[in-house]
Amino acid sequence: MKLWIDADATPRDVKEIVFRAASRLALDTVLVANQRVEVPLGSPCISAVRVNGGPDVADRYIEAQAEAGDVAVTADIPLAAALVEKRVTVIDPRGHEYTAENVGERLSVRDFMEGLRTVGVETGGPRAYGTKDKQAFASALDRALTRALRAR
Repeated sequence: MKLWIDADATPRDVKEIVFRAASRLALDTVLVANQRVEVPLGSPCISAVRVNGGPDVADRYIEAQAEAGDVAVTADIPLAAALVEKRVTVIDPRGHEYTAENVGERLSVRDFMEGLRTVGVETGGPRAYGTKDKQAFASALDRALTRALRAR
């Protein structure tokens, strides 16, 4: 089992939580980004992969490498949909888990909002990442990792 992090836009707080969990559980953890990503020194189970720049290159890498039973962290809904189909547990940085039951709806809403933005409607962005988001993520990650480890 591996823990995959779509690291291009992952908040620093999320990375810190992931690093602590990976070290505590000696869990292979891979951060994937199209830029250099810092990983903690002396953590043999945590690595980073730098992919070529371009839209969705990191997403495609994670999608190709992740396997059923892995856990992934991403806010990218199309990537989440692809991973859920592969039976990868997927959570976003705010602690929401993508499942076979909800990912289709979330993808539809995302596509609808993108369509609005394309025609010039200002839809606003996500709210600032806060303490409640951090706590929700930490809890969701703990639950996801516990389930995945028990399933092995």
